[in-house]
Amino acid sequence: MSADGQGRNHWFDDEAGPVVRPYAMTRGRTTSAAQHRLDLIAVVVTEPHADDPEADVSLSPEHVDIVGLCRQAPQSVAELAAELDLPVGVVRVLVGDLVDEDLVHVNRPVPPAELPDENILRDVISGLRAL
Repeated sequence: MSADGQGRNHWFDDEAGPVVRPYAMTRGRTTSAAQHRLDLIAVVVTEPHADDPEADVSLSPEHVDIVGLCRQAPQSVAELAAELDLPVGVVRVLVGDLVDEDLVHVNRPVPPAELPDENILRDVISGLRAL
């Protein structure tokens, strides 16, 4: 029986779920080495050689969940945060850890400055129609 006399684990709240603060999941870190590449729409993909992340004792359950979700289908950082019900900042740090461990890689979106100009695309379409 616990100290509160209710006989249940004091680290769990039936309505709120586990009482673990986000900073505890990241060991107090708010950034990671790879975070500068992690836009909300950056797509996280599990590496083919990431067979059994559960066997790695240095990974948290959240790390393992991210690898599993991305193994099923590539996921954006925003999708991972929503699926895991975690703040985006926490997911960025966790994904950064996985990038460092070479368990996932991140495909960055094309920056708007590198996209072709709309006028050029219109000219190309016009030229193709003229053929």
